[in-house]
Amino acid sequence: MSSLYNSIVYEPLYNGLILLMNTLPWADAGIIVILFTVIVKLILFPLSKKAVETQIKMKAVEPELTALKEQYKGDRQVLARKQMDLYKEKGIRPFMSILLIFIQLPIIFALYRIFLHPGLPTIDESILYAFVHVPQTIDMFFLWLDISKKSLILAVLVGISTFFQAKIMVQKNIPVAKKAGTPNSIQEDFARNTQMMMLYVFPFVATFISWSISGAIALYWITGNLFTIGQEIVLKRKLKK
Repeated sequence: MSSLYNSIVYEPLYNGLILLMNTLPWADAGIIVILFTVIVKLILFPLSKKAVETQIKMKAVEPELTALKEQYKGDRQVLARKQMDLYKEKGIRPFMSILLIFIQLPIIFALYRIFLHPGLPTIDESILYAFVHVPQTIDMFFLWLDISKKSLILAVLVGISTFFQAKIMVQKNIPVAKKAGTPNSIQEDFARNTQMMMLYVFPFVATFISWSISGAIALYWITGNLFTIGQEIVLKRKLKK
């Protein structure tokens, strides 16, 4: 299983990064990491678009979902069936966001492994393809920052960008349940608490993690956050029209 993962995910991404360095010998490692992250995000863009479309459609059918919950609150099996019928009628794939996460996880793990083991500027020649060569020089400075080492500045930027990414992705105006202790109120409280965690706790966690690892990973994280923010804004505006 490990060798299959290396063959179809880790090694292609690793060779793609080194090939990008060979193609753009004038670029420092920071620019390469930014371009590499954007390329990966563009490859995943079709799935990301589907996930955003699902979010918008789910928001549009919230009144109908609420009505179904009230009508069938005593029978969860019937409620689940009615909800799936509604999703099918509206062309909604409720598990698209989860699918996107599962597809991205192996890629994310591979990218982290690329930047950590052996970690730039060291190159693992044993997994390079025949047409990919070791770059003659690798400039590890991005602006004035050495991204081979941990960077407090980049770590703070990771936290800030993570906060704004969460802010545009969380659902707004979750209704407050009229009766506490009901299944609906428990779900709404859980959703509200989860959003508060995403907005005000996870950015600090992301900052701490970024401060504990190399600046290359922090730069990858920042670039990914900014790409996602722009993608969410553009797609939501376009799809709502």
